Order: sequence, then structure tokens, then C-alpha cells
Amino acid sequence: MASNPLAQLSTLGQSPWYDQMTRSLVSNGTLKKMIEEDGLRGLTSNPTIFEKAISGSKDYEDALRELVARGAGRDEIYDALVVGDIASAADVFRPVYESTTGADGFVSIEVSPLLAHDTAGTVKEAKRLHDKLARPNVMIKVPGTPEGLPAIEQLISDGISVNVTLIFSVGVYAQIVEAYLKGLEKRLAKGGDLNSVASVASFFVSRIDTAVDKKLDELAKNGCPQAAALTGKTAIANAKLVYEKFQQMFSGARWEKLAAAGARVQRPLWASTGTKNPKYSDVLYIDTLIGPHTVNTMPPITYDAFRDHGKPVVTITDDLKGSRELFEKLQKLGIDLTAVTDELTAAGVKSFAESYNNLISVIERRRQEVAHV
Repeated sequence: MASNPLAQLSTLGQSPWYDQMTRSLVSNGTLKKMIEEDGLRGLTSNPTIFEKAISGSKDYEDALRELVARGAGRDEIYDALVVGDIASAADVFRPVYESTTGADGFVSIEVSPLLAHDTAGTVKEAKRLHDKLARPNVMIKVPGTPEGLPAIEQLISDGISVNVTLIFSVGVYAQIVEAYLKGLEKRLAKGGDLNSVASVASFFVSRIDTAVDKKLDELAKNGCPQAAALTGKTAIANAKLVYEKFQQMFSGARWEKLAAAGARVQRPLWASTGTKNPKYSDVLYIDTLIGPHTVNTMPPITYDAFRDHGKPVVTITDDLKGSRELFEKLQKLGIDLTAVTDELTAAGVKSFAESYNNLISVIERRRQEVAHV
């Protein structure tokens, strides 16, 4: 295990998580093996992942037949399949949770993306999922939308661990941390236990390069040679500035008071770390973002690539000056990063909502197919 780059990440303070969930991962022992051999510390899921798993595999055939035979409706089937998978994965990760005294070993499940702009609905559904799963190492995923912020604060104050998803900008990230800190402060004020609550802030990486590179390529084609030199750099610079903000916000008197009461830092989690552009290294968004108190959730191809040839060295604090200068250069070229990240957030919510609706349609279609067999 010592020569495995994945296994070495935890010695540098970063937890490798897996951005994938299929029933066979648990049933055939693969997930347990990854924990033992690669030092895997957690798992994330989203509606797109489950849509592909349920529509594209035979893993769910027997469970579907059984559910349909007893007259289960679409929503009950969704819970049985998706919530069931998350529960079984959480059980596999439970020893990690125990051995790290609650610091790691988490599995994430997403609140319906249809509730992304509904604070009360998000809180209600998050509590329902939390109660139904009844496992301490489950995080409920809530999008970092304006309506998600008060929901995050409420859930943390109620002792529910949260994975805040779809974060793209440093400004929004600071608001997410503020919601987490306020939630902890409310919990402390009512005598709640802070040590049992955990959170990660899922900051999406590669999608930023995809969006900004498109603008840079257009500028380069229109006779702006300096634009071409900036491609493939925005996402990493953005994440490094997020980490700098993380270090600032989890220090000082306010944080020290919460830490003394047992609070845990809300770790930045690097999401969307699969390389979209074939010109870039297949481990670009892993190698460049390694550092203490971070998580990197990797899709299967990226996970395998880093295990094969990743470089486990702390890099997250490298060249902060260069990151700031890059942002200034983009501004001078007329690229509005706030507009880019706002568009990406809206597109992310829409995409997850579409996947969720597709997943529900898949479940309904499979229900009818099985019912008529």
C-alpha cells in the first residue's frame, strides 16, 4: 500500500473519495477492497450517477421485481433503490468512520435537485433522508444556491451532516462557510454536541476550465495571442484561492471558540475532477490540489489514473500570487468570472434536475416493464 499514490494522500491530509455508486460496488466486495488497498475514505453520489446505474445495469432487477410484486409505487421504489444503496455503502465505510473518530468515512446522498430553490422543502427532505438512513456517516447533499444557504445553517444547527454541492466561486464559498459557522454557533447556543456534525464544501473544478477555455479560445482566434497562454489554468487558480479563504475563515477567535467546543472544520472537497480536455493530464485536477483538510472525489477513470501515476505531494498552496495574477489577466481580457460561475451554478442545478427527472422516469419505466413480465 505504501507505493500506492492514492493511499499516500491521507498522509498529506487529503482524503480520496469515490464519485460513483452502483450496487455491485458493495455486493462484489470492490468497495471494501478499495478501502483496504487504496485508503479510500468516502463516496459521493448524485442523480446522474444513479440514473446511469439503474438504467444501465442488471444490478437492480431482483429488487425491482420484489418491489413491484408488493405494489410499490415510483417514490417507494426510488427510496428502496437509492436510499438502500447509500445505506449499504455507509455500512461498508463505517469502520473508516469509527477509526477516524467521525472525521471521515462518509457517503453522500443528494436532496432532490427539484428543491434547489426551496429552503423549507430542502430542510424537510434532508431530515427525512437523515432519519430514514439513520447512520452517522451519511452526509446530505444540499446545493449552494441562495435558498440552500439558510437550509445549510438550519441542518447543521440540528446536527445533520451536510455536503454542500455545486460551488463554483470564492464569493459563494465564503457564504457557505458563513452558513456552516452560524449553524455551529446556533447548535452550541442550545447545548448541542458539535463533534458529531461534519461538513464538506464541494467546489467544482474542471467545469470552470471548460467554460473559461471556450472564451479564451475565441479570443485567441480573434487575434489575442495572450489568451491562448491562459487556457487550462483558471480552475486550479480558483480552487487555490478557495483554499486560501478556507484557511482564513477557519482561524481566529470566532473559529477557536467553536473548535474548543469540538467543532470540525468544513473541508473543501474538490469535485468535477475528471479531466474534460484530452490535451491536459488525466490527473491534472488531483496533482495540483493536494493539501491538508481537503477531500478529492474522483470519478472511476481519474481514480484509476491517479493510482497508476499520480504524484502525492502537497501542492494546494503553490503559487497563490500567480493565481491572483491570472484572475487580473482574465479581467483585463474582459472575462467576467462571476458571470461564468453564476451560469455554471444555474446549469448545474438544471442538469441535476434533468437527471433526477430522468431517473424517476427510468424507475417508472422499469416498474412497468417488470410489472408486465
